[in-house]
Amino acid sequence: MKATTIKLQGELLEKLEASKPPDQSLTFYVRSVLQESLDRLKIKEAALEYRAFVESDEIEKACLDEWERADLNTVPTEKKASL
Repeated sequence: MKATTIKLQGELLEKLEASKPPDQSLTFYVRSVLQESLDRLKIKEAALEYRAFVESDEIEKACLDEWERADLNTVPTEKKASL
């Protein structure tokens, strides 16, 4: 496993120390913040890929359009066959 040392100084170090839970080490906290940021980037990329897919796939687009029109506040009065 490759280990890397990153130097944190000044205002950034102060902000990180102030924002971390008191029972966590700074190393663990910084690692978790970085992992969360990478996870958000991965989700954003997936959302962009899905958007491109929806734009290029007529069936998926029609299904989403139908979902958008659905009244989710009213209880259905009859059961419809599932797709």
